[in-house]
Amino acid sequence: MQPKSIDIGGLHTPNNVFLAPLAGYTNAVFREMCYRLGAGLTFTEMVSAKGLCYGSKNTEELLFVTPTYDGIKAVQLFGSDPEYMRRAATSEQIAPFDLIDINMGCPVPKIFNNGEGSALLDDMPRASAIIKACKQSGKPVSVKFRIGITEQKLVAVDFAKMCEDSGADMITVHGRTRDKIYAGQVNFAEIEKVKRAVKIPVIANGGVFCYEDMQNLLCNTGADGVMVARGAMYAPWIFCSLTGRPEPDRTELVLKQLEDTLSLFGERFALVFIRKMAAFYTKGRRGSSALRERLFMCNSIPELRSLIEDAQF
Repeated sequence: MQPKSIDIGGLHTPNNVFLAPLAGYTNAVFREMCYRLGAGLTFTEMVSAKGLCYGSKNTEELLFVTPTYDGIKAVQLFGSDPEYMRRAATSEQIAPFDLIDINMGCPVPKIFNNGEGSALLDDMPRASAIIKACKQSGKPVSVKFRIGITEQKLVAVDFAKMCEDSGADMITVHGRTRDKIYAGQVNFAEIEKVKRAVKIPVIANGGVFCYEDMQNLLCNTGADGVMVARGAMYAPWIFCSLTGRPEPDRTELVLKQLEDTLSLFGERFALVFIRKMAAFYTKGRRGSSALRERLFMCNSIPELRSLIEDAQF
C-alpha cells in the first residue's frame, strides 16, 4: 500500500495511517514521537467537555502540545450534552487545535453509563446535536464510533449516514461492538458497508499490529485509511513499517521519550509513565518478565535510564 493524503474538511494529512486517541497514553510527547515515526495524524487523549468548561487542571494538561510539533493538531472531546460540547469546542483552550474529534465509541462502563462514548450509538438525535454543536467551532469535525452496542443491534451504517448528514468531515469506525471491548475479530463487512454508504473519508480501526494487519484491514473494507491503537502502545515504531520509513534505534528513541516527558511533565509523571511504556515495549522479548519487575521497582530517573539502556526493545 502506498500511503495517501486524506482531505478532512480542507486539512490534508501527510498519509492515511493515524494514531488513535488513547486515554492514559497519547500525551503530547507520545503524539510527537509517533508523528515523527510516520503517523499522519495523532489525537489527544479523550478530553471531557464538561471538565474543560469547569476549568479542570487535569483536563487542561491533556491539551499540552510540544513546541516542536508541526503536524495537524487534533483533539478528541467526549460528552453527552450538546451545549457543553459547543462551549468546549469554541473555547480558547481548543483554539490551537486544527481538528475536533468526537468520541462516540468508548466502551468503558464509567463513560457508557453516563450516556457518553458508545452509549450515543443508541441515541442518534443527541449524537447529531453534538456534532452540529462542535461544527460551530468552524473547525473540521470527525467522529469515532463502534459498529454497535451488541452484535444483535449493528447500527454502523445508519450512524455513519447521520454523522455525514450532521456535518462530520471524517469518521473512524472501530470494527467491534461495545460489548466486545477489544476482544474478538474485527467485523470487516460492517466497515465496508459504511464505506459504501457515505462520501466522507472512512478510517478503519481495530487489530492493526503489523503491516499485514493493515493491508488486510484496508483490502477487506475499502477504507480510506487506518487508525492504530494498541499496536502503537506496544511498539510505536510500527508507524515506520506501516509507512515505509527506516526505523530509528529503539533504545535511543525510548531514552528521548524519557527526557522529553521529564522536561514537559516533571519527574514524578515521567517515572511512572515511562516505566509503564518500557514494560509494554519489551513485552514478548527474552527476559522481559524479569525486566518488568525491575522497571516497576525502579524509583529514580537515573535508574530508569540505566534499565532502558540495558533493555532489548
